[in-house]
Amino acid sequence: MNTQLRQVGIVGTGMHVPPETVTNADLEKIVDTSDEWIRTRTGIRERRRAMDPEMATSHMCVLAAQQALDDAGIVAEEVELVIVATVTPDYLFPATACLVQDRLGARRAAAFDLEAGCTGFIYGMAVGRQFIATGTYDTVLVIGADMLSRVTNWEDRSTCVLFGDGAGAVVLRPVPEGYGVLSMVLGSDGGGGKHLFQPAGGSLMPASRETVDKKLHTIHMSGNDVFKFAVRVMDNATMQALEQCGLSKEDVDFLVPHQANLRIVDAARKRLELPSDKVCVNLDRYGNMSSASIPVALHETLKEGRIHKGDVVLLVAFGTGLTWGAGVLKWWK
Repeated sequence: MNTQLRQVGIVGTGMHVPPETVTNADLEKIVDTSDEWIRTRTGIRERRRAMDPEMATSHMCVLAAQQALDDAGIVAEEVELVIVATVTPDYLFPATACLVQDRLGARRAAAFDLEAGCTGFIYGMAVGRQFIATGTYDTVLVIGADMLSRVTNWEDRSTCVLFGDGAGAVVLRPVPEGYGVLSMVLGSDGGGGKHLFQPAGGSLMPASRETVDKKLHTIHMSGNDVFKFAVRVMDNATMQALEQCGLSKEDVDFLVPHQANLRIVDAARKRLELPSDKVCVNLDRYGNMSSASIPVALHETLKEGRIHKGDVVLLVAFGTGLTWGAGVLKWWK
């Protein structure tokens, strides 16, 4: 039996964000906040919000995925597995990935959803990588997508300023030895789940008139606790991922962090001693798009020509669960 694992890399990327923009000035009109307060504490100026009631997470997934397939130069029939990382699926069941598989025409593909909050895309990449590395599949489509505007309490000024809607997708395939994913680190601390969660809508608290009236189907977050957790675990995960593949912070050419808060991104940049132009930051335009954050940022950075073949790229995220993850890639394309 062949036990040699294959190298796996990203060969195509894509993204979609809704056309509608919500600025800080717009939020000033509905909650007690200000543009200055939002910018100085988060770095966010505006975010995208899907206003079309017929637009759902799956629709954004399909648009991002088609871009990624085109970028990879392949057709949907070549995809063998679709993984959608999301906390805002179209339905509790069936899986959003199944809807995407059908609409893309990926007739050969298995499909499932994965839930790890803002870390979801990293988790999805780690899972997809294993299928290819072991030879089970050759082509895996990983999508991070969330429509957080649908679970946001627009009367809660501590959370409604943070989040946006979007989707990002990548195509994973075998790549030459020495390129692609060099290491991946995943982690969780379920004891912190209460710091970032949606109380109602599951089996513990099914939907009722009372849960709707109390806005228990929206995001509830303890901001200070999440902030402290994020700074700590992003640092730890980064160092573990680099150590796992025998690299140091001096080897990192580009950092693509989860886009949640500019202060958290700056802390990660300083720890790696990277100049600002080697860090992707787009949260000022999109806010926190949860699992879409990293693939959208990666796609934009690539299209700007800032990442080149042979560059060591570090991805790192944290999210509800509480979860965290990091990956080191040597860029192939």
